[in-house]
Amino acid sequence: MRQAGYREVFSIMPITHLNTIAEMRSHLEARRADFPGPVVLVPTMGALHEGHASLIRQGRTLAGKDGTLVVSAFVNPTQFGPNEDLEAYPRTLDHDQDVCERCEVDVLFTPPVGEMYAPDHSVSVREDRLSESLCGASRPGHFPGVCLVVLKLFHIVQPNAAVFGKKDYQQLAVVRRMARDLNLAVDIVGGETVREEDGLAMSSRNENLTPSERSAAPGIQRALQAGKAQWEKAPDTTVGILLRLVRARLEQIPEGQIDYLELVDAETLEPVSVVDRPVVLALAYYFSAARLIDNIEFGPERENG
Repeated sequence: MRQAGYREVFSIMPITHLNTIAEMRSHLEARRADFPGPVVLVPTMGALHEGHASLIRQGRTLAGKDGTLVVSAFVNPTQFGPNEDLEAYPRTLDHDQDVCERCEVDVLFTPPVGEMYAPDHSVSVREDRLSESLCGASRPGHFPGVCLVVLKLFHIVQPNAAVFGKKDYQQLAVVRRMARDLNLAVDIVGGETVREEDGLAMSSRNENLTPSERSAAPGIQRALQAGKAQWEKAPDTTVGILLRLVRARLEQIPEGQIDYLELVDAETLEPVSVVDRPVVLALAYYFSAARLIDNIEFGPERENG
């Protein structure tokens, strides 16, 4: 027998779709009388797939029956560089609303760019340590744009918790650091990466792969898995050997090229010389019209104290 969904049990009103900051603030204020539980935000750029849906369902669980789940779908221009795919990034509002309905979202927030940014906006938000390596090295304006839009969303929605995917591990770490250093009253929750059956991490950018690139792309995760398996088999394997092994596997992929491949501390994102703590093996890989990121976690547990 199918278990009844949250909306079926509690007869919650259908999803509310809002476009302006004033509407969002007014609506959330009005909801508090009937739904005093936590407000949970899942920030996205739309083009929702099962990976996003997993984060949204996690948000629904965190919000509970008495809380409010907000999903934002906003293609944020400040995190795109001048030669990146801002204009080509997919916009699929009807589909996104369907996904949110199925995942029992309370509020879908889809502001236009002019609602989020004044024409002469001049304030920036920077994190100057975790964002310097990995994707930050090849996309120098990316994380200031991420921090700016996330902080704005936090001010607009005032969530108790926000859910970010671990596929973009660096983004999760940067947002956590921003929340810590700015004393933001929001719990940053990480959601596990969702994968296709062949292991490729789900991404809106997968749609930009050619058929031959799509066939080759699962080799990215297989290369990362080989590095983890080598460490599990021989924990004394040097970092240099681990990276050479994974790089050799990546170079066997018949399409594309490596942007970066690094083994870093899971908390500080600093490169490690020995795997004696939790680490993240992270990479970015270029295909002809898509830059894909992925990572894998391993290493001994960090000692308390």
